[in-house]
Amino acid sequence: MAKQKYYVVWEGKQPGVYDTWAACKAQTDQYAGAKYKSYESKEAAEAAYRAGWKGNWGSSAGGASKSRPGSSGRSAGMETSEEIDYDSISVDVGTRGNPGPVEYKGVDTRTGEVLFSVGPISKGTNNLGEFLAIVHALAYLKKEGSNKTVYTDSVNAMKWLKQKKVATTLPRDNSTEEIWLMIDRAEQWLRTNTYTNKVLKWQTKQWGEIKADYGRK
Repeated sequence: MAKQKYYVVWEGKQPGVYDTWAACKAQTDQYAGAKYKSYESKEAAEAAYRAGWKGNWGSSAGGASKSRPGSSGRSAGMETSEEIDYDSISVDVGTRGNPGPVEYKGVDTRTGEVLFSVGPISKGTNNLGEFLAIVHALAYLKKEGSNKTVYTDSVNAMKWLKQKKVATTLPRDNSTEEIWLMIDRAEQWLRTNTYTNKVLKWQTKQWGEIKADYGRK
């Protein structure tokens, strides 16, 4: 059983402490500049709420912090950051079983507006969906002529992006052919295109769930 979490909403439709992600999401979806974060205990959440978002939200323990030195270089493409870049796209995956049906979407990190949505794909894995979502976001932004940042909460997908190839145990057969054809196209896009966009790890512990989250906890 998943451990109980508590969610602090400092800036949202109705600030407060909530005991479910769904309740937190209801207060922060479509709210520009929302500030929220999850905690392991109700006591910690209530203390953080009373203390205010400064020093708690968008920072490591011990106070607010800026982006790490040297993180502005884009050649690596996969830095981490301790402040949210709201001029960005956030991507995430929704699954029903792993493997199982997969869907993914990309949203405007600031507003929560859905920019693209794909699926359900008949059978795949969470990590494959995350990889497809990142590549879709990069292709979307290139078409728009935008250098916006892309956020993902999948370390594996970021690794595959760098390698331009997935490493999965999902067999390729009739039941998985749909997602494998999409993977083939995504890998081909990475081999034949360049991009300057940063692809960053969403810091869930500091910032709460990623904006594109499906809420299936």
